[in-house]
Parts: sequence; structure tokens; C-alpha cells
Amino acid sequence: MRALVTGGAGFIGSHIVEQLLETGAEVAVLDDLSRGSLANLHPRAVLYHGDIRDAAFVRETVRRVAPEVVFHLAAQVDVQVSVNDPGLDAAVNVGGTVNLLEACRGAGVRKLIYASSAAVYGEPAYLPLDENHPVNPLSGYGISKHTVEHYLAAYRALHGLEYTVLRYANVYGPRQDATGEGGVVAIFTDRLLRGTAPYIYGDGEQTRDFVYAGDVAAANLAAVHRGDGLVLNISTGRAVTVNRLFSLLQEVTGVFLPAVYRPPRAGDIRHSYLACAAAHRALHWRAEVPLRRGLELTVAHYRKK
Repeated sequence: MRALVTGGAGFIGSHIVEQLLETGAEVAVLDDLSRGSLANLHPRAVLYHGDIRDAAFVRETVRRVAPEVVFHLAAQVDVQVSVNDPGLDAAVNVGGTVNLLEACRGAGVRKLIYASSAAVYGEPAYLPLDENHPVNPLSGYGISKHTVEHYLAAYRALHGLEYTVLRYANVYGPRQDATGEGGVVAIFTDRLLRGTAPYIYGDGEQTRDFVYAGDVAAANLAAVHRGDGLVLNISTGRAVTVNRLFSLLQEVTGVFLPAVYRPPRAGDIRHSYLACAAAHRALHWRAEVPLRRGLELTVAHYRKK
């Protein structure tokens, strides 16, 4: 199989590239390296360095690679950027994706697997959040991610381009940027290993659904031949408090610095975790890596840096 991974030098994308190569696939990566890194890029993956907003570049890359399947992870992923500069967010996440869809249509790509986000749901009306939960994004990022889901449905109906949408919970693991938006595991790990007390906003009893990057990559590979036309949550289905996460990281790192508690941030959702039964049924997939083991693997990676 020939595959193209947009954002394949990034955090989650690089895990997908690795697992694809392990199956014997030919893998190309489209990445502008604005958030990704050459250090993340597998040496057997072919890099096409450029911006997804450049329609001619995207079209030529897809034509040259001629992939059967495209894994689309290239995106503007910072919620605060999407609030402060919604035009940039839309240009990358919506405009860039339209460029990719047009290139896929022209090159006869069979399927596109799309990295969406739990951010499309907004404030939960009930928990766990399932795929039938009302969509009410509270940021430009959530809006742009959901907008693309509609484009995918339209391209399937109009042009026969197959797709699966994967709505990720809070992904963590090796290679996550400790300066990145939303990477609380990476941020806590980085600060503990540097001997600096992490910040916890609010009382720390807010909950999230932390899913390991390797499990997310496995879900993407499972979607190559399953889940056509579906929107699926990719999660553990378990809620973990930020305090519990921090306590586990103290144990795993062996650094028992206390956290510094700060006032809650405006707009932060109190509780969020995702139902994942639909992905179990459709993809024959489930998250396999327990949280403590995932944290051990993550901390081991940062110790090597």
C-alpha cells in the first residue's frame, strides 16, 4: 500500500508513519515542519516539505505519491491561536483541507482518514460524549475541525472519495511538544524532569480522557479498510482527574515537587470523556495501553532527550 501522511513529522503523525512502515507500506509525508520536526521523521519515509495552503504544491505532491490512502493530520492545533487569529485557523484547517481533497479527487485516491477532535462537541450536555452528542464547538479550532467533516461527506457523495473521521480525545505520548497547546502530559513531564513545579489551573478535579499516541495510530491503520463514511470517537472511555494524572507522573518520574495551583482558565471545560463503543464495533479497535504504562513510555522518551 502507498500512503501519504500529512503532518507526518508531527507528534501523532509520526506514530502513524512508524506503524505503516511496520506493515510494509510505502509512506510519504507532507509537512511544512512548522510544528513537526525532522527528528520525528522516520528515515524510510519520503518527505515533501511544503505548506498545505499551497494548492499547487499539494496537488503535485499527491500526484507524485499516488497514494491509495491519505491520513490527514496537518493542521493548526492551538485553540488560542484559533480564537486570536481565526482567519489563519480557517486557512490552514479548512482551506488546506479543501486543497487536499481536490488533489485526492484528481489523483484517484481511494480513502482519506481524518484527524478530528473532541473540541467539536463543546460543553458536554451528558457524559460520556458519544458520536450523537450535539455539536457546539466553542472555538475556531473546533469549528474548523467540524467544518471539514461536512466537506468529507460532500466529497464522498459527489466524487466517491471514501473517508473515516476519527475524533480524538486527549492524546499523549512520546514526541508531544511540551510547549504545545493542550499537551498537559508533556508539559507536566517536562517541568518535573527539569525540577520546576507544574501549574494546575483550578482545583485539579477536572477530568479528561487520556489516550496513548500508539493506540491512536493503531486506530488510523484499522480505518484503512473499515469505518467507511463514519465519524468515530477515539478514546479510552475513562475519565481521569488532572490531580490523579499529576500524582501518577510524580510516581513515574520519581520527582515529588508539588504543583502550583492557579485560578481556572476562562473557557476550560470541567469534565470531558468520550464513549468509544462505536470504534470498537466499526474498527475492531480499542485502546490497549493503560495510563500508567503510557506515562512510563512517555517519561522514558523525555529522559533520553
